[in-house]
Amino acid sequence: MTSTTLLTDHPAWTVRPDGTTCRLVTVGADAWFVAWDGAKLVPTKVCASVVSSPPAAIETPPVNLPPRAPGPLTTALAALGTVHRLPSPTLWEAITSGLLRKIIRAPQARALYQRWITAYGPSWDTPAGLMHSVPGPLEVLELTEEHFAKIGAALHRKALPAAAAAYLKHGEDWGQLPPDDMVKALQEVPGIGPWTAACAAADFTGDYSVYPHGDLAVRTWAVKAAPSAPLPGTPREFEAAWSRWAPDRPQLHTLTTYTLAWGIHARPPVTPRP
Repeated sequence: MTSTTLLTDHPAWTVRPDGTTCRLVTVGADAWFVAWDGAKLVPTKVCASVVSSPPAAIETPPVNLPPRAPGPLTTALAALGTVHRLPSPTLWEAITSGLLRKIIRAPQARALYQRWITAYGPSWDTPAGLMHSVPGPLEVLELTEEHFAKIGAALHRKALPAAAAAYLKHGEDWGQLPPDDMVKALQEVPGIGPWTAACAAADFTGDYSVYPHGDLAVRTWAVKAAPSAPLPGTPREFEAAWSRWAPDRPQLHTLTTYTLAWGIHARPPVTPRP
């Protein structure tokens, strides 16, 4: 049987006590519980009336790994088989997670995201119990400084409301932009820098050719996946080499997607306590 791997870089993914990797996906009033069965995503309707289509993963096959990349790296990555990733259902969710993930490490970001949605997001009854989704932009604009401080999100007191206000004004237009243009547009919002904009655009569009390739996570997992490969040490040199090895968008998307999946596969996420 062909092997498959789920990329769970988005902090909404959790691992339940029974080992099931799952998350909640919401679009407006629609909600889906999505679980990974080891080979594919299995969506289940959470509310009685659902008008949207079931959430579908983007599947990236190993054949698209770039031949110019170091052999030890691509050999390690290809062992993952086909990588599945579920894009964020809304650009707002992608922006929210991008902001909450900046500066801090992935486990801390995952815990902060879960505290954020548990405290201020809507709740849904799912096969895995009560789960939450992100608070909408209008709800974020109503939060006070105390609300942010209460869950350890004081750092985001200005950026998240600024993003909420901008999203209410431009969100529909942003969602129609190509990934590169989306990255540029998001950076016009105070508090959204190049890293956050690129992460949000990659998350929402599913195109990881726009992901920040010099990111610490990419560099760390590439080195660990192929310790014998000649990988540059500085972010700028690494990003330049990454682009040389993957000169077109499909190859760049694949190399980055697989490297992140390799790292998360090596250390699966756990369900943090709110």
